[in-house]
Amino acid sequence: MNKFKTFCLVTIIVILSACASSPYGQKQTVGGLAGAALGGLLGAQFGGGKGQLASTAVGVLLGGLMGSEIGRSMDDTDKMKADQANINARTAPLGQEITWNNTQNNHNGSITPTRDGYSETGNYCREFHQTVSIGSKKEDAYGVACRQPDGTWRIVES
Repeated sequence: MNKFKTFCLVTIIVILSACASSPYGQKQTVGGLAGAALGGLLGAQFGGGKGQLASTAVGVLLGGLMGSEIGRSMDDTDKMKADQANINARTAPLGQEITWNNTQNNHNGSITPTRDGYSETGNYCREFHQTVSIGSKKEDAYGVACRQPDGTWRIVES
Protein backbone atom coordinates (compact mmCIF):
# COMPACT_ATOMS: atom_id res chain seq x y z
CA MET A 1 0.00 0.00 0.00
CA ASN A 2 2.96 2.32 0.67
CA LYS A 3 4.13 2.12 -2.97
CA PHE A 4 0.63 2.99 -4.11
CA LYS A 5 0.59 6.12 -1.89
CA THR A 6 3.98 7.16 -3.21
CA PHE A 7 2.87 6.67 -6.80
CA CYS A 8 -0.28 8.70 -6.17
CA LEU A 9 1.78 11.51 -4.61
CA VAL A 10 4.13 11.60 -7.60
CA THR A 11 1.20 11.54 -10.03
CA ILE A 12 -0.47 14.47 -8.26
CA ILE A 13 2.76 16.49 -8.34
CA VAL A 14 3.17 15.83 -12.04
CA ILE A 15 -0.43 16.77 -12.83
CA LEU A 16 -0.19 19.99 -10.80
CA SER A 17 3.07 20.84 -12.55
CA ALA A 18 1.34 20.46 -15.89
CA CYS A 19 -1.20 23.09 -14.88
CA ALA A 20 1.47 25.74 -14.36
CA SER A 21 2.48 27.84 -17.32
CA SER A 22 5.88 26.95 -18.67
CA PRO A 23 8.56 29.04 -20.41
CA TYR A 24 9.67 25.90 -22.30
CA GLY A 25 8.29 24.45 -25.50
CA GLN A 26 5.26 22.16 -25.27
CA LYS A 27 7.28 19.10 -26.27
CA GLN A 28 9.95 19.89 -23.68
CA THR A 29 7.34 20.31 -20.95
CA VAL A 30 5.46 17.14 -21.85
CA GLY A 31 8.70 15.18 -22.10
CA GLY A 32 9.79 16.43 -18.70
CA LEU A 33 6.48 15.58 -17.06
CA ALA A 34 6.30 12.12 -18.59
CA GLY A 35 9.91 11.44 -17.62
CA ALA A 36 9.24 12.59 -14.06
CA ALA A 37 6.21 10.31 -13.74
CA LEU A 38 8.07 7.29 -15.09
CA GLY A 39 11.18 8.06 -13.04
CA GLY A 40 9.09 8.40 -9.88
CA LEU A 41 7.33 5.12 -10.54
CA LEU A 42 10.64 3.37 -11.12
CA GLY A 43 12.24 5.00 -8.05
CA ALA A 44 9.31 3.92 -5.86
CA GLN A 45 10.27 0.30 -6.49
CA PHE A 46 13.46 0.66 -4.42
CA GLY A 47 14.08 1.02 -0.68
CA GLY A 48 11.64 1.22 2.15
CA GLY A 49 10.34 4.01 4.39
CA LYS A 50 12.38 7.19 3.99
CA GLY A 51 14.74 5.41 1.58
CA GLN A 52 11.84 4.68 -0.74
CA LEU A 53 10.75 8.32 -0.63
CA ALA A 54 14.30 9.43 -1.44
CA SER A 55 14.62 6.98 -4.34
CA THR A 56 11.23 8.16 -5.66
CA ALA A 57 12.37 11.80 -5.47
CA VAL A 58 15.62 10.98 -7.29
CA GLY A 59 13.64 9.08 -9.92
CA VAL A 60 11.31 12.06 -10.44
CA LEU A 61 14.25 14.45 -10.77
CA LEU A 62 16.33 12.33 -13.14
CA GLY A 63 13.32 11.24 -15.20
CA GLY A 64 12.15 14.83 -15.53
CA LEU A 65 15.56 16.03 -16.68
CA MET A 66 15.94 13.24 -19.22
CA GLY A 67 12.41 13.63 -20.59
CA SER A 68 12.80 17.40 -20.84
CA GLU A 69 16.03 17.03 -22.80
CA ILE A 70 14.39 14.62 -25.24
CA GLY A 71 11.48 17.02 -25.75
CA ARG A 72 13.82 19.99 -26.23
CA SER A 73 15.84 18.19 -28.88
CA MET A 74 12.66 17.59 -30.86
CA ASP A 75 12.10 21.38 -30.84
CA ASP A 76 15.65 21.75 -32.12
CA THR A 77 14.64 19.68 -35.17
CA ASP A 78 12.18 22.42 -36.13
CA LYS A 79 14.94 25.04 -35.81
CA MET A 80 17.41 22.94 -37.81
CA LYS A 81 14.96 22.45 -40.68
CA ALA A 82 14.02 26.16 -40.70
CA ASP A 83 17.71 27.16 -40.66
CA GLN A 84 18.41 24.91 -43.65
CA ALA A 85 15.51 26.52 -45.54
CA ASN A 86 16.98 29.96 -44.73
CA ILE A 87 20.37 28.87 -46.08
CA ASN A 88 18.75 27.58 -49.29
CA ALA A 89 16.76 30.82 -49.70
CA ARG A 90 19.98 32.88 -49.81
CA THR A 91 20.71 31.67 -53.35
CA ALA A 92 17.20 30.76 -54.54
CA PRO A 93 15.65 32.78 -57.36
CA LEU A 94 13.43 35.63 -56.25
CA GLY A 95 9.88 34.45 -55.66
CA GLN A 96 10.84 30.78 -55.15
CA GLU A 97 9.30 29.45 -51.96
CA ILE A 98 11.66 27.26 -49.91
CA THR A 99 9.68 25.03 -47.55
CA TRP A 100 10.51 22.88 -44.54
CA ASN A 101 8.47 20.29 -42.69
CA ASN A 102 9.06 18.32 -39.50
CA THR A 103 7.13 15.09 -40.04
CA GLN A 104 7.51 14.17 -36.35
CA ASN A 105 5.16 16.95 -35.25
CA ASN A 106 3.70 18.42 -38.48
CA HIS A 107 5.32 21.82 -37.86
CA ASN A 108 6.25 23.52 -41.11
CA GLY A 109 7.17 26.78 -42.70
CA SER A 110 8.52 28.56 -45.72
CA ILE A 111 10.80 31.39 -46.70
CA THR A 112 10.54 33.27 -49.96
CA PRO A 113 13.10 35.83 -51.13
CA THR A 114 11.08 38.72 -52.54
CA ARG A 115 13.67 41.34 -53.54
CA ASP A 116 17.42 41.85 -53.49
CA GLY A 117 19.82 44.74 -53.67
CA TYR A 118 22.64 46.41 -51.77
CA SER A 119 22.76 48.26 -48.46
CA GLU A 120 24.22 51.76 -48.06
CA THR A 121 27.49 50.09 -47.01
CA GLY A 122 27.58 47.95 -50.16
CA ASN A 123 26.49 44.63 -48.59
CA TYR A 124 24.32 42.32 -50.71
CA CYS A 125 20.85 42.08 -49.10
CA ARG A 126 17.66 40.10 -49.64
CA GLU A 127 14.15 40.94 -48.54
CA PHE A 128 12.12 37.91 -47.47
CA HIS A 129 8.71 36.68 -46.41
CA GLN A 130 8.69 33.84 -43.90
CA THR A 131 5.86 31.72 -42.46
CA VAL A 132 5.87 29.22 -39.60
CA SER A 133 2.93 26.94 -38.73
CA ILE A 134 2.85 25.22 -35.35
CA GLY A 135 -0.38 23.42 -34.62
CA SER A 136 -3.22 25.65 -35.72
CA LYS A 137 -1.17 28.86 -35.35
CA LYS A 138 0.45 30.41 -38.41
CA GLU A 139 2.82 33.35 -38.12
CA ASP A 140 4.09 35.56 -40.93
CA ALA A 141 7.26 37.66 -40.84
CA TYR A 142 8.91 40.04 -43.28
CA GLY A 143 12.47 41.27 -43.13
CA VAL A 144 15.78 42.01 -44.77
CA ALA A 145 19.00 40.03 -44.32
CA CYS A 146 22.39 41.24 -45.53
CA ARG A 147 25.59 39.32 -46.18
CA GLN A 148 28.36 40.59 -43.94
CA PRO A 149 31.99 41.01 -45.08
CA ASP A 150 32.89 37.69 -43.37
CA GLY A 151 30.22 35.85 -45.42
CA THR A 152 27.66 35.42 -42.61
CA TRP A 153 24.13 36.80 -42.93
CA ARG A 154 22.47 39.17 -40.49
CA ILE A 155 18.86 40.30 -40.30
CA VAL A 156 18.91 44.09 -40.46
CA GLU A 157 15.19 44.79 -40.62
CA SER A 158 12.07 42.91 -39.50
